[in-house]
Amino acid sequence: MSQVTLLKYQALGNDYLVLDLPGPLDELVDLLPGLCDRHLGLGSDGLLAFDPKAMSVRIFNPDRSEAQKSGNGLRITAAHAVLEHGASDAFELRTVDRSNAVRVLKQDGVEVTTELDIGRPSFRAADLPAKFDGEPDHVGLDTPAGTVVAVLVSVGNPHCVVFDQPVTRERCLELGPHLEHHPAFPERTNVQLCEVIDRARVRAEIWERGAGYTLASGTSASAVAAACMRRGLVGDRVTVEMPGGNLAVRRESNGNLFQAGPARRVYRATIDLADFR
Repeated sequence: MSQVTLLKYQALGNDYLVLDLPGPLDELVDLLPGLCDRHLGLGSDGLLAFDPKAMSVRIFNPDRSEAQKSGNGLRITAAHAVLEHGASDAFELRTVDRSNAVRVLKQDGVEVTTELDIGRPSFRAADLPAKFDGEPDHVGLDTPAGTVVAVLVSVGNPHCVVFDQPVTRERCLELGPHLEHHPAFPERTNVQLCEVIDRARVRAEIWERGAGYTLASGTSASAVAAACMRRGLVGDRVTVEMPGGNLAVRRESNGNLFQAGPARRVYRATIDLADFR
């Protein structure tokens, strides 16, 4: 039997399996729907394929699609690099779109808190991509679950930040699938329902492209912060409160967003791939 070792991590309840490369990546991606199933498999929001020599990571969703970016995935990869590969207190992690600066803030056993440079958000519809012109302040989107007003944001992956809707799990489950697959988004999109609490706090519920409802998302938190900053609803430092926990997001003078939060190793497992075929 073909055996492979995987490590599971979680960041604010957003969990990933981590594979060190070289490894049977193509086989694992093919098996992801079963591996990620929370009743029939190991259970996770996806797979992180980490190359310790190149300090790079590829991110895969449970539906086998590859994501450009994941804030929690990057913080999990950073924790893995520290715990398993002796990474220093400051290093770079390469994703599909860019190199991402990481700074280790604290280590407490198997939990590592890092600050991550997410980059400068873009509000150009073409950068998501989305079928609108220029940089719209907001857009209206019709769905079978109702019409919503949203701000379009790219932070290396696409986001649709929805305002003026109930920020509940139930409403997120209603709207999320329709907005992810809305014809305005030819490559689908991540979806957030958000509510501003005050100038320093925002609450969000998240539907993740290719994964569905999730307790937290790093890039989603950054997109929510960026949308609220653009509308002048919050300051340059904001805490995004999600069901899985809180992420601190700040905007530097150059427009780049930084986020800080924990990631924790959960278990290490050796599995037989044949068991999931």
